[in-house]
Amino acid sequence: MQTCAPGRSPSWVSRRRLLEQKISELHKCGNLSHIKQVHAQILKANLQQDLYVAPKLVAAFSLCRQLALAVNVFDQVQQPNVHLYNTLIRAHIQNSQVSQAFVTFFDMQTNGVYPDNFTYSFLLKACSGKAWFPVVQMIHTHIEKCGFCSDIFVPNSLIDSYSKCGPVGITSAKKLFELMDEKDIVSWNSMIGGLGKAGEMVEARRLFDEMPERDAVSWNTMLDGYAKAGDMSEAYKLFEKMPERNIISWSTMVSGFSKAGDMDMAKALFDTMPFKSLVPWTIIISGYAEKGLASEASKLYDQMEEAGLKPDDSTLISILAACAESGLLGLGRKVHASIERTRFKCSTQVSNALVDMYAKCGCLDKAYAVFDGIAKKDLVSWNAMLQGLGIHGHGKQALQLFARMRQEGVFPDKVTFIAILCACTHAGFVKEGLHYFHIMEKEYGITPQVEHYGCVIDLLSRGGRLDEAYKLVNSMPMEPNCVIWGTLLAACRVHNAVELAGEVLDVLVRLAPSDPGSFSMLSNIYAAAGDWGGVASVRLRLRSTGVQKPSGASLIELDNEVHEFTVFDESHRQSDKIYQMIDRLNQDLKQVGYVSSVQCQ
Repeated sequence: MQTCAPGRSPSWVSRRRLLEQKISELHKCGNLSHIKQVHAQILKANLQQDLYVAPKLVAAFSLCRQLALAVNVFDQVQQPNVHLYNTLIRAHIQNSQVSQAFVTFFDMQTNGVYPDNFTYSFLLKACSGKAWFPVVQMIHTHIEKCGFCSDIFVPNSLIDSYSKCGPVGITSAKKLFELMDEKDIVSWNSMIGGLGKAGEMVEARRLFDEMPERDAVSWNTMLDGYAKAGDMSEAYKLFEKMPERNIISWSTMVSGFSKAGDMDMAKALFDTMPFKSLVPWTIIISGYAEKGLASEASKLYDQMEEAGLKPDDSTLISILAACAESGLLGLGRKVHASIERTRFKCSTQVSNALVDMYAKCGCLDKAYAVFDGIAKKDLVSWNAMLQGLGIHGHGKQALQLFARMRQEGVFPDKVTFIAILCACTHAGFVKEGLHYFHIMEKEYGITPQVEHYGCVIDLLSRGGRLDEAYKLVNSMPMEPNCVIWGTLLAACRVHNAVELAGEVLDVLVRLAPSDPGSFSMLSNIYAAAGDWGGVASVRLRLRSTGVQKPSGASLIELDNEVHEFTVFDESHRQSDKIYQMIDRLNQDLKQVGYVSSVQCQ
């Protein structure tokens, strides 16, 4: 029979054991209310200094995105050890506070606590992109000084991070890989994966063939590299040679052919799969939806449900995103009906996807209804609704929603301001748009990016203030891209600014010599001005480039089928009726005084 410590009753011991069990499971709990209750019990038991308990609390609060509470727990510990510091560093990184993670990293050393191999691994996982290359180099130097290079776990993390830093990073990764005295399967896979991401598939294949041992991860890494490079021929050859294929192998191939536009091959592989989880179902349905093949996507969605598979959040979000991009409102509505039929409540992430889908498909009433029904709106919720209002010309409602957003204490980001500037542009609110552009950095600390400048240049151009737009283009702190110059050229067409249009075209030809759209637009500008010599000159210049201008296309969904039309297209089975209706519409427009502008396509 178990005895109690002197002065401790059996009930006290029982309560203590129950608390210890709760603490041990804290890092897996996502219920903030429950975590706070356990925290109160920890304080009552005077365990807040315990170096086993504190990391569990920090991780739990991090899981609920309550960083202030996590930091508060950390600050209560008088002598934190490396494990507690690592937990806080990881919490900052998981909550997109990378700079604060590095502050904690430097603080721990100032306080005499030295990093271990996990510290460097957490920091390196946060370093992804060209801008992070100097930081990865700094961490690498630190690792060598502290003698951690002999722990294979650390150089493997370095290879992975270097590989995510672009061409200069992949060069450093290759040097590090070659210098490693000992390599394990992770080392080889990290290096091959990095080469694949960099598009260096010849080098990746060489290493793959040299590997002393290959597991399923190695084969799948190569398949993924070929698929990302668009080389599905080599991917399929390798796929056929695989000694064993798993769900990842099959899904990678289905995804690769889908992205390459070969839906017949994607479907053939999908049908051949020995086992289908939600992942390949999501890939194939999204693939058909992205291509605008509404009927096929809808049938597959029905088949997935008939197979007894209940779509999870990831599946729903992926399919809804594909519907949003291709305008498949029918499939989007079917997915929404399925959600309402099978779920007690909808997560914020899925609701956000629904708002985005309805908004991009032009159903703003439905988008707003879903938005208003979101119990816990996050920044993505507000941005999706703002963008929907903006692109459809509801500028006043967008600005009112932004004001409501700020009243509710939601802080905007760069995407919010793109939505606001876009809303002002489509509504013709030049004064308001300039106001928000000027305050975004001053009041919110958000430095304007090229997208924000593009919105303002479009705003000024549409308002006829071409001189101001041109000055802004030339005073941008970054190099203007083709989109910005194209925006200015389009404004020149609207406002018949022939001289400025010629200057802008010269820049566009230097930046994108193979784009025929700019030549066509300048030709229209000359035609509108009656300068037929200018039209001929542009046509000759375009012909000399050898580039053909593709015909514009319009798409419309009707009864679960997407119809595509191009200029002078007579391939549609009802083309006679369609042209008869166009003639009727033209006659009606002429009767109310409409006169078409001169276009020279």
